[in-house]
Amino acid sequence: MAKKKDEGSRVRDALRITGELPDPGSAPVGPGKKPKALAKLDDAGQRLAALQEALYAEGVGGGRRSVLLVLQGMDTSGKGGTVSHVLGLVNPMGVHYAGFKAPTPAERRHHYLWRIRKQLPVAGQIGVFDRSHYEDILVPRVSGLLSAAERRRRYGEINAFEQELAEGGTTVVKVFLHISPEEQLKRLKARLETPEKHWKYNPGDLEARSHWPAYQEAYADIFKKTSTDHAPWHVVPADHKWYRNWAVAELLIETLTELDPKFPEPGFDVAAELAKLKGVGVPA
Repeated sequence: MAKKKDEGSRVRDALRITGELPDPGSAPVGPGKKPKALAKLDDAGQRLAALQEALYAEGVGGGRRSVLLVLQGMDTSGKGGTVSHVLGLVNPMGVHYAGFKAPTPAERRHHYLWRIRKQLPVAGQIGVFDRSHYEDILVPRVSGLLSAAERRRRYGEINAFEQELAEGGTTVVKVFLHISPEEQLKRLKARLETPEKHWKYNPGDLEARSHWPAYQEAYADIFKKTSTDHAPWHVVPADHKWYRNWAVAELLIETLTELDPKFPEPGFDVAAELAKLKGVGVPA
């Protein structure tokens, strides 16, 4: 039985952050070439869709479990692309997406987790956070607006928050999309050189890029302080979009497979309903 569980967590184990991050252009586990990854993603889509349907049906039937995918990464690492390519493979009825930008004045009047709690997935859903509560440590830290004491306090609050989610039936899957500064530069340039991508470009991205070492240091501290047994961090090399998409899909598949969601038992007599259909004709 242990062997089966080990095999079922192959990608999660390989991508779990335990120390130095892998090369952003590498493929630590799974397909190492684009054609093979794309073929495997097609198969992964079918498996993910079936598991998500079972989770959604379980929630409709009274179950209380859900999954929350947290996506973090530097600008252009592919958070939005991951959502469209991976979660686009499943029924949108069972997905709840939330993208977090800088907090509004109204949101600033509340505790930073207030707006996060409002976007949590309900039972049966896969929730997706495009950026998350971790922005409330990253940005103020790099900007010099967060003291070391306040940072430690927020680490504790976030760990307690994610423990609360786990105890309430939400499995948290935290993913850092790891892109190299060289690849980011290529993608920023492509956004400026392609009119159809101008809407993706934000002049503020260059400001964040100028603080690259500070952001890497901040992320390393986050991984060290908030990667827990109930909500571990995983790193996905993101220089290759095809690998990024395959890896995130597999992380979700392994998580859902371990949850093993069940379709609810019908609250009616199936045989009796089938018998009724035999006498039902086409409406005139």
